[in-house]
Amino acid sequence: MIEGFLVVDKAPGMTSHDVVAISRRALGTRKVGHAGTLDPMATGVLVIGFGNGTRLLQYITEGDKSYTATIVLGAATTTDDHEGEILSTSDASGVKDEDIQRILGAMVGEIMQRPTNVSAIKVDGKRAYDRARSGEEFELPARKVTISQLDILEIRHKDATTLVDIAVTCSAGTYIRAIARDLGAELGVGGHLNVLRRTRVAGFTLENAIGVDQLKGGNFSTLPLAEVARTTFSVRELDFEEVNELSFGRPLSPNQSSGIFAALSPDNRLIALLENAADKAKPLAVFAAAN
Repeated sequence: MIEGFLVVDKAPGMTSHDVVAISRRALGTRKVGHAGTLDPMATGVLVIGFGNGTRLLQYITEGDKSYTATIVLGAATTTDDHEGEILSTSDASGVKDEDIQRILGAMVGEIMQRPTNVSAIKVDGKRAYDRARSGEEFELPARKVTISQLDILEIRHKDATTLVDIAVTCSAGTYIRAIARDLGAELGVGGHLNVLRRTRVAGFTLENAIGVDQLKGGNFSTLPLAEVARTTFSVRELDFEEVNELSFGRPLSPNQSSGIFAALSPDNRLIALLENAADKAKPLAVFAAAN
């Protein structure tokens, strides 16, 4: 079975599922998934796994991500971005730069953030965005996220609005639209996102990415499973006896440290993911199981 990864630079107006469908046709396999949904209005890095690569996606999704974005101050919307209906407007031309800097600066670190109501989070078995689009009024509970970097690139005062360009690095589960919403709310003028571009997911960057047109035209190369594993996890080089043990799902002697290790064979195949437990390195997932 073919297996590996693609990094796609998603175009605006497409869903992540659209990219998966195009990838299935381009790769000739149904077993395709992605790491971390991008909204239709967003662009940038969408990591595609296929074959056994789909089994690694959950570990990649848990990695941190980087974005660039533009916040519009002066209007709040139903979706916290420019595609939603306007809830309120205010004259934000007089917003002070130092207030923007102070409020955004306070968001750096481990914070409690309320997800946007049009997120993919399930509430009573139903996606929040489906509930929001059906007109239901609700508020998702805040949850802990980590924003490790939030840089202001530029502040532009334009007519009755103020535009704030930012660069963000954050943990999985952080909503950049919520940053815009909360900044606008704190300033009392409302805020939403106008531009959102994901520049990195874990070790995957725009430098690795191919365009959607390249994908449709078959003009691309894939990333092997072992290469992705080497750049994503700590590595444990196996001997052939250990490869045989892992192929049956048996534990090995402990890894050198805590965390997930990619166990690679002497001929550079990803055999398993290992994690220490009870004085053994136990397989989380085996990719080369014995027949």
